Amino acid sequence: MVALATPRVAGGVAPRRRPWREPSVLPGFAGALGFTLLYVGLIILLPLAALAARPWEHGLQGVLDAILKPRTLAALRLSFGAALLAAFVNVAMGLLIAWVLGRYRFPGRRIVDALVDLPFALPTAVAGIALATLYGPNGWIGAALARGGVKVAFTPTGVFVALLAVGLPFVVRAVQPVLDDLDASLEEAAQTLGANPVQTFARVILPALAPALITGFALAFARGAGEYGSVIFIAGNMPGVSEIAPLVIVTRLEQYDYAGAASVGLAMLAISLLALVAVNAVQVAMSRRGGR
Repeated sequence: MVALATPRVAGGVAPRRRPWREPSVLPGFAGALGFTLLYVGLIILLPLAALAARPWEHGLQGVLDAILKPRTLAALRLSFGAALLAAFVNVAMGLLIAWVLGRYRFPGRRIVDALVDLPFALPTAVAGIALATLYGPNGWIGAALARGGVKVAFTPTGVFVALLAVGLPFVVRAVQPVLDDLDASLEEAAQTLGANPVQTFARVILPALAPALITGFALAFARGAGEYGSVIFIAGNMPGVSEIAPLVIVTRLEQYDYAGAASVGLAMLAISLLALVAVNAVQVAMSRRGGR
């Protein structure tokens, strides 16, 4: 038999292999890992497995019939399309707000900072009623927009506005800590080398904030795609026009069509997983590019 050669480096010393887990001074790895896997399995994997298994009682054709109905496709297109557009807008506005809160000191800053977190604590139904009242035909903003021929409430635009409100805090809270910890000496060095403010932001600050921006985008998109309470009051819920996918699921449950509801849920799960894979691929590509 031919012995396999052991890789060597200069000096004749073989490189040390990195252990499969880092040593820790705290005991209990096996128990903690077992509890983690059990908890994740019960809370996440088991419900998802039940959702994936439920629609097939009517076979593949039954699943396709439930998903490919024009009403369902329109609701999926609205939910994910509005969530995607709102997430993009929230990335830009969230970066601006995080920049103002992190780089400037002004009277009332702490109040503004606390207001950003309000959608986290506010019940979604309360947020939906407030938005419908504000942007309705007789609301403060809705009445002014109606005079200009713009209608927000009970249209897809209302869905977009609601998703803007619920998704903004995710971007701000993802970006603000990174911006606060950003080394100011990097910006000073760029300015010393002759970079103008735009170049400093584009080549120094933005690459450092990019992972946080992507994380905030993913969180805002995920929240918006499955949002229900804050949307139904302002959407109008007209089938094929302003009806969202979660409402289609609720409607089918009220009709005791559990397999149909699970089919729509399975479609939403598949689209969400694809979006998650795409976001992770972008993050990996950026990390590899940054490591060069």
